[in-house]
Amino acid sequence: MPKERFSLNNLPNWMRGRFDDGQRFLMLCICAGVLCGLVGVSFHLAITGIFEALFHFYQGLGIWALPAMVLSPALAGLIVGLMICYVSPTASGSGIPQTKAAYYQNFGVIKTSEAFWRFIIGTISVAFGNSLGREGPTVHICSAVSSKLGRVFGLGKLRVQAMIPVGMGAGISAAFNAPIAAITFVFEELLDNFSSKALGGILIAVVVAAVVERTLLGEHAALQADTTSFTTSWWMLICLLMGPVAGLLGHLFTEMLLRLRAHFKQWQTIPNWAKPALGGLSVGLMGVTVLHLSGGHLGVFSIGYTDLNAALNGNLTWTVLLLLLVGKIVATTICYASGSSGGIFAPVIFIGSMLGGLFGVSLVHLFGSDPSVAAGAALLGTGAFFAAVIRCPLTSVIIIFEMTANYTLILPLMVGNFLAHIISAKLRPVPIYDALLLQDGISLKKLPAYRGEQDWRNLPVSTIMTHDSRTVSGTLDAQGNLARIEDTGHKHHAYPVVSDLNSQVLLGMITHHELEEMIAANDTQAISQWIDGHKIIEIYPDTSIRDAANTLVIKDVLQAPIVSRKDPTKLLGIVTLHDIARQQNAIEETIDR
Repeated sequence: MPKERFSLNNLPNWMRGRFDDGQRFLMLCICAGVLCGLVGVSFHLAITGIFEALFHFYQGLGIWALPAMVLSPALAGLIVGLMICYVSPTASGSGIPQTKAAYYQNFGVIKTSEAFWRFIIGTISVAFGNSLGREGPTVHICSAVSSKLGRVFGLGKLRVQAMIPVGMGAGISAAFNAPIAAITFVFEELLDNFSSKALGGILIAVVVAAVVERTLLGEHAALQADTTSFTTSWWMLICLLMGPVAGLLGHLFTEMLLRLRAHFKQWQTIPNWAKPALGGLSVGLMGVTVLHLSGGHLGVFSIGYTDLNAALNGNLTWTVLLLLLVGKIVATTICYASGSSGGIFAPVIFIGSMLGGLFGVSLVHLFGSDPSVAAGAALLGTGAFFAAVIRCPLTSVIIIFEMTANYTLILPLMVGNFLAHIISAKLRPVPIYDALLLQDGISLKKLPAYRGEQDWRNLPVSTIMTHDSRTVSGTLDAQGNLARIEDTGHKHHAYPVVSDLNSQVLLGMITHHELEEMIAANDTQAISQWIDGHKIIEIYPDTSIRDAANTLVIKDVLQAPIVSRKDPTKLLGIVTLHDIARQQNAIEETIDR
């Protein structure tokens, strides 16, 4: 068979005729590293450049400076809300949950348009002052770029899927200038398995992206932290207290964000496009309050690099640290929960540094420690809070080294991060990014963290339930419902019965066989009448998988509806014994390997 002639229009076929799938994959990893490095740098420069120009302009407005700062994130929220609702719904939030969903639910296919609009919307959101970060959106954009490369150059379906971790690693490397942490983050957050099969391509892309970033922005750490070389000293024992405090505060931060987000999603009195504007207004009000009380610190707005670097150098007083800590927590949770565009990576690092700084300043004032201890404690707090919220313990250690170029605190950092991680995981078994997927109705069945060798039975049943369950309408008779089922082609053993097709008000459960029996008996009554008086077996989303399985066995049923604990008539999904057995089989297969 003659080989294709070379031309730009025919490049995929030309490569296919000369290189096998693996060789093309490695070449595309190099291309992905270059493109992701350029995208990451462009995103960084766009956000920092616009933010600095805008707020410099605001500060020169005299008496109008504070109103301008209040309204800036609110205006951005309004623009972002409209664009998310009518242009690109996937641009909401961090981007890391969307990337995980695409990898496990859609074979790694992410549209290029998602990357384009994520770049535009994310820039507007963060650059105008909303208290979110750029790292999560960078991951989403770079994963979309890598996915498109794989599809354009004709890679197989599994190879296209494998381009997602390549893009994710390159995105983190370009955003943080932290290539080693980028690799560990991909394995801890996305793959959950340190397999050498995926390592080669990720390593190539991560290194190339870091080279691009350093070529364009210079050889420097992402954060300008104090580079004092610390020797082992008694003050480092503060990690034994800081770790648990960071774990508790990380749990509080996660709970606040998730609960507020749930309330925003259920809030129907205002349109969805207006909600990010409310979040932005909250950021503006909190930002100017902290600005006034702290004597001019803008850290609540946007990423807050200036105050973050000041804390990591031990240059902030305890009052400023406390104000920035509280202000950033409140602003970030409200802003993210409202549906705006931006990540939580940077706010988590900021909050952690303020927390650690408070411990450090306390050591300096109470025990007369050297002022550099405040900077060291800020680094410890940054790592511990990152471990508590993001739940990537290995990454939480490495990323602090790479972002600050300070490697002398490894022992207390490891101890504090470990304590923070285990306390946070004990209080909430499902990490924040997976919890966000659950809130959006995306099952975690396919994620390896819920299929591996762990005590998965104690996880909440919401992690494996089916969210978009097929329902039967209580207003129709058996004939009408069976006709609907045949039209959709989704036949199941049983179905939740809802009051009508536009409602999630649960009336009960009915099996497919019972529907057929009603037709055979010429029973034309509405299903709501037939089911009246039947007892509903209810399971709540926070019920453990073990307890859910026991309920199904004791009640001798194959499935049960998942309902809201606050409103037992609100259908959230369905769980079957087959779902539970499938997870058990996945574990056995993992153990056999």
